[in-house]
Amino acid sequence: MIADVRRLVQLALDLWDRSEPRAPAEAAAGQGGTRPSVPVAPPPVIDRSVVPSLQKVPDLVIPGVQPAPGAGVETPSAVSTKTVPPEPEPESLSHTLLPQAFEHPGANRAVLLGDTHIAYLLQRAKRRSIGFLVGEDGLVVRAPRWVTQNGIDEALQEKGAWIVRKLGEMQRRRAHSLNATIRWEDGATLPFLGQPLQLVIDSEQRVARAGAVWRVESELPGSPSRLYLALPRAAGREQIRDLVQAWFMKSARQHFLSRLAHFAPLLRVHYTSLRLSSAETRWGSAKSDGSIRLNWRLMHYTPAVIDYVVAHELAHLRVMDHSPRFWDTVAEVVPDHRALREQLKSIPAPPWDLAA
Repeated sequence: MIADVRRLVQLALDLWDRSEPRAPAEAAAGQGGTRPSVPVAPPPVIDRSVVPSLQKVPDLVIPGVQPAPGAGVETPSAVSTKTVPPEPEPESLSHTLLPQAFEHPGANRAVLLGDTHIAYLLQRAKRRSIGFLVGEDGLVVRAPRWVTQNGIDEALQEKGAWIVRKLGEMQRRRAHSLNATIRWEDGATLPFLGQPLQLVIDSEQRVARAGAVWRVESELPGSPSRLYLALPRAAGREQIRDLVQAWFMKSARQHFLSRLAHFAPLLRVHYTSLRLSSAETRWGSAKSDGSIRLNWRLMHYTPAVIDYVVAHELAHLRVMDHSPRFWDTVAEVVPDHRALREQLKSIPAPPWDLAA
């Protein structure tokens, strides 16, 4: 009640001041003297412990709109005032993870393993179980004649993860192999013992009087070794390839014989013969009669990888399977055989065709 009376009195004084102009002397007195004062109620005190939400009101942020200069909105120093473009919508998995497809050129059956469509070659054979072979052409399934198609489908689903993984690995190997195709021309390079080997057409026979001569340019650190070919400058790709292959096979025989002589006594075995192989999918083989076959294209790999293959085949003269005892035998002379085997699987040798 008293507060209402005070506000009415203050309102009357304000109206009186506006309606009657003050004299100059009075105005001066008003500035430096006294004037009747009316007690005014102090501003209300806000108890912040009762209303904690009033301590700090978060800014209202409108996406895509920034405050105008001087609008009285304080911009935190850690926040940029630039307009941020809206983020693109995330791509759906159906676009990110496209289903794969693998097709054997002679496919006569197809199956869906997860999201992967696989067209495979089914072969019926006299065998006791279903076998799966993943090669460069794709998947081959070999099944006994008495197994139904439903039984084959169940086996495929059971081995689905392994099949898809192996097909993907084979696809990557093929892509890597195509990228590594050899150019049969002067100045081209190809791997030899794990290092680049440069082909040089020595038409004037300054180094190679005949055939091919390998020379390591040790005076040039980091440069590839060179294979000088006694061929005319106009030699065709087939001539170059045939001469290089003959030299590769000669070098392979010499290198393999040396490593066989090294590992055979360590493994306490005796081999009877060595034959070079040109197989596309097998690096070596051994027979119980002591004969060894090794692929001459192994000369593309490092000496350590070659040693693993040589020791692998010699170990078969003691253990003719891939049981734990066999791998223990290999580990006697090549302790890191697992890592070397992975190198051999992951780095395909370049193809020796004339497509390049």
